[in-house]
Amino acid sequence: MRRPWKHPTARHGAAELCFREVGDLLPHRFARRAAASEELVMRLQIHRKLNKHTGCVNTVGFNAAGDTLVSGSDDQKVILWDWDTGAVKMQFHSGHADNVFQARFMPYTNDRTIVTCAADGEVRVAKIQDGRDVLTSLLGEHDGRAHKLAIEPGSPYIFYSCGEDGHVQHFDLRTDTATELFICRKSLAKSGFSFNVHLNAITTDPRNPNLLAVGGSNSFARVYDIRKCESSGSSDFAQPSDCYCPPHLIGDKNVGITGLAFSHQSELLVSYNDENIYLFPKTGGLGPDPKSPAKIGGGEGSNSTVFASGEDVDQPAPQVYVGHRNCETVKGVTFIGPNHEYVASGSDCGRLFIWRKRDGNFLRAMEGDECIVNCIEPHPHAMTIASSGIDNDVKLWTPSAVERARVVNVEELKPRKRKAKLWQFALPEELVWHVLASRRRQPAAGEDSSEDLEDNTELLNLVLQAANRDNLSDESDEDEETSDDSGK
Repeated sequence: MRRPWKHPTARHGAAELCFREVGDLLPHRFARRAAASEELVMRLQIHRKLNKHTGCVNTVGFNAAGDTLVSGSDDQKVILWDWDTGAVKMQFHSGHADNVFQARFMPYTNDRTIVTCAADGEVRVAKIQDGRDVLTSLLGEHDGRAHKLAIEPGSPYIFYSCGEDGHVQHFDLRTDTATELFICRKSLAKSGFSFNVHLNAITTDPRNPNLLAVGGSNSFARVYDIRKCESSGSSDFAQPSDCYCPPHLIGDKNVGITGLAFSHQSELLVSYNDENIYLFPKTGGLGPDPKSPAKIGGGEGSNSTVFASGEDVDQPAPQVYVGHRNCETVKGVTFIGPNHEYVASGSDCGRLFIWRKRDGNFLRAMEGDECIVNCIEPHPHAMTIASSGIDNDVKLWTPSAVERARVVNVEELKPRKRKAKLWQFALPEELVWHVLASRRRQPAAGEDSSEDLEDNTELLNLVLQAANRDNLSDESDEDEETSDDSGK
C-alpha cells in the first residue's frame, strides 16, 4: 500500500530527490518545488542582453511555450526573440505613431497574433501571415496614452485595454471591434461631477476571468465584475464589486497606482508611486464604496465587523514590500515562481528587487539598467525572468551563477550614480520658450537656413548647460548621501 507522503523536515534538494525516487514525492510536485527554490532566486544573474531596439524598451513578454520573447519600444518596433540564443526571429513596425507601451501574444494563436497599445492612445493587432508578412490594424483608441492590456486567460479573442482617459475597453478579435465597458471615476457616486481616474494598470483574475482590476491616479485599486457592467456602451458608470487600499493611504491625493497583478490564489498585488507594494488577500477589500458607512463582512473565520469607511478597518493588514523606489516612471509589479512564491519590481535606482511573498522578506536587489527598470516578466515555466526599462536593451536572467548571492539588508544598498538623460532635466524657462518658438516657426521655401543653424547651435548649448547643471546636482547629492552613510 502506498504510504502517505510527508514533507521532509529539512527541505534540501538532495532529500527531496530521494523522496521522489522512492515514490514518496510526485514528480510534478518535485518539479514545482525545485522551480520555486529560493536557492535559484539567489543565483540569478544576467544570461544575455538583447540589443536591437533604438529606444527605451517598455514591454517584454514570453509566449506560452516560453521559447519566444516579444518586446516593444519607443522606436515603435515590435521584436520577437529567441531569447536563449539572442537571435531575432522577426521584427516589424507596430503601426503606432508613438512609444509602444505593451505588446502581448494572444493565447492559442500559434504566436501569430500580437496585440499592442501605445502612447498615441491606439490599440492595434498584428497578425503574422504564412509568408512572414505582418498585417497591423487599428482596433480602438483612447483619448490619451494607453498604458496596459489585459488578456482574458485561455481566450484567443478577448482582451481589455485601459487609458489615461479613464476608459476601459473590451475587444473581440472575432469581430475586430472595441466596446467601451465603463469609465473609472474618482467618485463612486452616480450623481455629481467627478474626474476620471487616469488608468495605468489593468489585470484579470486567473481564477475568475470575469473579475477585472484597474488602478491609476487614485489610491484605490478597483475590481469590477464585467458581467455587471453595461456592455452596450450606453452607460458611462460602473460600480466596482470591491476596492482595495492600505488604510493609511485612503484619501491620500499624493499617491497613485502604477502596477497590478493577481496571484493564482486571487490575491491582489498593488504598487504605488512614492510608496510601497502591498499584497491584499481576496477577502481584504473595503467594499464597493469605501467612503460609505455601510458595513462589510470580516475576513474568513473572523467574527469582527468591518466598516467600509476605512477609518477602523479590522481586517488582516496587507503584506508590505519595501526598499525599492517608484517615483519617476510607471512601473509594473509581478509574481515569480510556479506558485507565485516571490514578488518582483523594478526601481528608479536601476535595480530589480525580489521579495519572499509570504512574509515580505527582502531577498535580492540585482543591478539591472543604467537608469530605471520598469518591466519584469517571469518565464511561464522556469526560474527565468526578462527585464527592461530606460536602457535600449532587454536583459534575461537565469539561475546560472556559481556563487550564491550574499544576503543584504535594504538599508545597506547604496545609491547608484546614473547616466544623465534629457528627460530627467528640469529644463530652464529660457530653453522651454526657445523650443516652443522653434516648433511654431515654419521656414518658407528658399529661405536662408543660416539663422536656423545659429538657433540650433544656441539650443544645443542650452541643453548642454542644463545637462551639466543636472550632473553637478546629482553628484553633490550622492556625495551628501555617501557622507551621511559613512557617518553612521
